[in-house]
Amino acid sequence: MSDDTEFPNRRESEPDIRGSNAETERDEAKTGWATADVEMQWEADRLEEPVSEAGALAEKLGLDAYPVNYWIVNYDEMNELIAYGGFQKRYPHWRWGMTYDRQQKQGQFLGGKAFEIVNNDNPAHAFLQVSNSLADQKAVITHVEAHSDFFANNQWFGMFSDDPNAASLLSRHADAIESYMQDPEIDRGDVERWIDHILCLEDNIDQYEAYRPVSPANTEREGEVGDIEDQLDELDLSEEVKSQVFDEDWLQAREEDEEHMTVPEEPDTDVLGFLCKYGKQYDEDTERAVDLEDWQADVLEILRREAYYFAPQKMTKVLNEGWASYWESLMMAGENFADADEFITYADHMSQVLGSGGLNPYSLGLQLWQYVENTENRRHVVEHLLRVDGITWRNFHDTVDFEHVVSMLEPADLVAEVDPDSLTEVPESDPRIDSEGLAAARAGEINLEKYPWKLLTEEGLAERHYSLVKPENRGYLSRISMEELERISRYLFETDRYASVEEAIAAVDYTVGWTRMREVRESHNDVTFLDEFLTQEFVDEHDYFTYEYVQSAEEYRVTSVDYKDVKKKLMLQFTNFGKPTITVSDGNYRNRNELLLEHQYNGVALDLGEARDTLERIFELWGRPVALRTIQKEYDEHHIEVARRRDREPEAEEKGLEIRYDGMEFEEVDLSWDAVEHLAATDIDYDTKPDEWLA
Repeated sequence: MSDDTEFPNRRESEPDIRGSNAETERDEAKTGWATADVEMQWEADRLEEPVSEAGALAEKLGLDAYPVNYWIVNYDEMNELIAYGGFQKRYPHWRWGMTYDRQQKQGQFLGGKAFEIVNNDNPAHAFLQVSNSLADQKAVITHVEAHSDFFANNQWFGMFSDDPNAASLLSRHADAIESYMQDPEIDRGDVERWIDHILCLEDNIDQYEAYRPVSPANTEREGEVGDIEDQLDELDLSEEVKSQVFDEDWLQAREEDEEHMTVPEEPDTDVLGFLCKYGKQYDEDTERAVDLEDWQADVLEILRREAYYFAPQKMTKVLNEGWASYWESLMMAGENFADADEFITYADHMSQVLGSGGLNPYSLGLQLWQYVENTENRRHVVEHLLRVDGITWRNFHDTVDFEHVVSMLEPADLVAEVDPDSLTEVPESDPRIDSEGLAAARAGEINLEKYPWKLLTEEGLAERHYSLVKPENRGYLSRISMEELERISRYLFETDRYASVEEAIAAVDYTVGWTRMREVRESHNDVTFLDEFLTQEFVDEHDYFTYEYVQSAEEYRVTSVDYKDVKKKLMLQFTNFGKPTITVSDGNYRNRNELLLEHQYNGVALDLGEARDTLERIFELWGRPVALRTIQKEYDEHHIEVARRRDREPEAEEKGLEIRYDGMEFEEVDLSWDAVEHLAATDIDYDTKPDEWLA
C-alpha cells in the first residue's frame, strides 16, 4: 500500500464496496488486472449483497450508523492498516514499522488473525481481508455496522467534530510532517527525535474536554513569570543602571509579588496543551531556554490533535467492542445472517474472540450490554406486575408465578416464525409488521426464507429477540432482590392498575431494553459504564473476582468477589487509558520557570525508572528543569517477616517523593506527607486486600 493513497471524499447515503485500493484503481489503465486484483474484485462482487442487507437489517434494529465504505485488501495491506491505526496515510515514523512487524509476527507465530479494521470517520471506512471465509466476512460486516452506529452516536466521539473527514485530516498532518523532514534546513533526525519526545505524552491530554487548538503564549501577556535576573541580563544594561533603577528592594518586592502567581491556576491534565502554549527548547550554546522553532510548535500541536482524535476509541474500548459484538451476534445467529453451512465457522471464531485470555473488552462489553438489556426489561416487567391488584413488593416472590409470566412473554407466532406460505393471513395494520415489506413479500420480491426480518418492524424484531425468554436468562425475573423491588415500588408513580397478571403482561413494551441500550450508548464511556452497571448481581453471574500480590507469601491470591472491589480494579485499568494521571501543577516552580508535575496517586506507585525516562523527554519540550511529585510505597523487611510468620499482609508506608531533572542529572528529595497529601485518592481506594491482611 503506497503512502500517497487517499480515500475519496464520499458522502453517499448507501454503503459502498471496492475490490481494490485507490492506488490499484489509478494504475489499472496502465497495468491491467493482476491476479490479486481479480481476486479482490471477485470478493467485492460476492459481498455486495451481504453489505447491502446488513445495512438494511441494522437500520431495522434501530441502529443509526454512518455510511460505510468497504475495501478489500490483502494480508500485507491489512497489517499496514492496523499499524497505521486504520488509515492509509500517516506521518513518517518508526513506530508504524514496529507495529507492522509485531502484527505480522503475531499472525505467523501465534496464530492470530486480523479479520477487519474500521475507522471513525463519516463515512466510515472498513477493510476486509480478501482471504476471509464468507462466514467471517459476514461477521465482520455486521460488526462494522454496529461500530459505525457507535461512532455516529456516542458523545465522546462527537467531541472531535470540527473536521468530519478524519482520513483527510491525518493525510494533511502526514504531508506537513513529511515536508519538515524533507526541508534541507531541518535535520530529519531532529524531527524524528522531536516526535519521540511528544509521543511519550500522547495520552496526557484532557480527554474529558473537546479538542481546542493551542498557540504558543506571549509570556508577558499570559502571565508566565521568568527569572528576573535573566530578564535583566537580556536587557544588556550597565551595572550602574541596574543598581540605581533595579535595586535590591525593588527586586525583593517583585519576587514576593510573583510568589503568588501560578500558571496554571488549577492543575491541568492537558500536559501536551500546556507544553504547546509555554514549551521551549534548551539551547546549549547560550545555556538558556529559547522559543520553539515553528516546525517544532507545529508538530507538537499536530500530534496533540491526533491524540484527541484517537482518545474516544481508547475511552470506549469495552463499550464499543461489546456493542458491536452484541449486534453482530444478534444478526448472525439470531437472524440467521450466517447461512447453515457458515454457522459453525462463525460460532467457532466468535467463541475464540470472546474466550481469549486477559482483560477481554469483547467479552466484558458483551456481558455488560446483555446485563443492561436484561435488567431494563426486568424492571419494566416488574413495574407492570406491581400494578396488578394484590401484588406488592413484599409478597412479590410468593405471589408471582414466574414460569407462567415468562411463558406469556414468549414472542407471538406471528413474529417468532415467519411463514412465507401464510402471508395472506398476516395483518397489515399490526405495528410489528412492516407493511412495505409485507407487500414486497406478497409480490415475490423478497426471499423471506433467507431474510425473514424484512417482514418485521423494530417492534416485531424486539419481541422476536426478547431477552428475558432466552434459556440463559429465564431466571432473571425470579432472582430480583427485595431491595430492588422496594426501590421500584417507591418510584412507581403510575396510577393505572391491572386486574390480572395476563393484562399486565399484555401491556409490556418489548422495545424498552433496546431503547435503554441506545441511551447508554449515547452518553457513556468505559469508566462510567463500569461504574453504573457493574453490580454484585453481575459479578456473581459471571464469576468475577480480584487478585493481589501478597508480599508476605510472595504470590498472587484471590482477594475478593465483592463487586465494589472488582469495580475498583477494572476502573483502575480504564481511568486515563490505564496509565498514571499526571497534571501540570506549576509552570513557574521555584520562581524560575521550572515545570512541576504531580502524579494523582490512586494506590498504584509509579515505576521510577519510566518516570525518569519521561522527565528526560519532557525536558526537551520544556527547555528548563522539570520536577515530578508522587507517592511511593515502602515495605519494612522486618514487618514483612513478621507478617509472613502470621500469614498476614504487611502494611506499606506511603511517602512523598520529588524527582527533578535539570537536563544533566536527576535529584530525588523525600517530601513530607503534608506536601503530597492532596495527591492521594480520598474517595477511591484501589486496595482490595481484606482488612485482616493489613495488620
